[in-house]
Amino acid sequence: MTEAVYQGDIRIPGVVVLLFFPLTPEKVCQYVSSSTLSQGKTLKKQQAIASVRHWVESFVIGNNLCPFAGREFLRDRVRFSYTGASSESQLLNALADELKLLDQNLTIETTLLIHPEVLQDFTDYNQFLDQTERLLEHLGMTGVYQIASFHPDYQFSGSKPSDAENYTNRSPYPLIHLLRERSVERAIVSYPDINAVPTDNIALMNQLGAETLSKMMQGFLPLGTREGTKE
Repeated sequence: MTEAVYQGDIRIPGVVVLLFFPLTPEKVCQYVSSSTLSQGKTLKKQQAIASVRHWVESFVIGNNLCPFAGREFLRDRVRFSYTGASSESQLLNALADELKLLDQNLTIETTLLIHPEVLQDFTDYNQFLDQTERLLEHLGMTGVYQIASFHPDYQFSGSKPSDAENYTNRSPYPLIHLLRERSVERAIVSYPDINAVPTDNIALMNQLGAETLSKMMQGFLPLGTREGTKE
């Protein structure tokens, strides 16, 4: 014997006819599984955005790593976008959509595109950045937007994985940062000593130390996803 599930109704003037169809145990499992999967994806998205937002507010702005971030964050002009892309081609499509949205919506100053499911390996991520530049060229957006890179395992050329200076560009999840070229140029002109920012940031990271920074970075991740301290 199978149970029935309500599927909707047909409306006839003065009459409501309820429609019921057989619901097999297999269909029950399929429905529950689909619903659970959807809820899990939504939770993962919410957690990732909350983590990156916390990192920006507490780490980037809190340590003044980017002198221009605080103003736009307080104005709510920073877009935190999430994609479940699981391949480079899907990520490029998501990136193209975000670039087009920036073109259409001037209330968005900058976008952080979070992509936890693809390019977890920093070497692959670093190589992928060439494709993002080609995408800008293809869309006719070279010189209009800049792309900055952040990754949990970011490593500057010539540095060791354990060097504290890498944390200036380390983030809780892999992400791509989209900036408006004109805004960057205006910010550089208005800042008294922009060339000192990278040097000051590296000095601060070295002062804090890699062990402390690793623990701080793990603290931005949701409980249950945190790992041990990076070596």
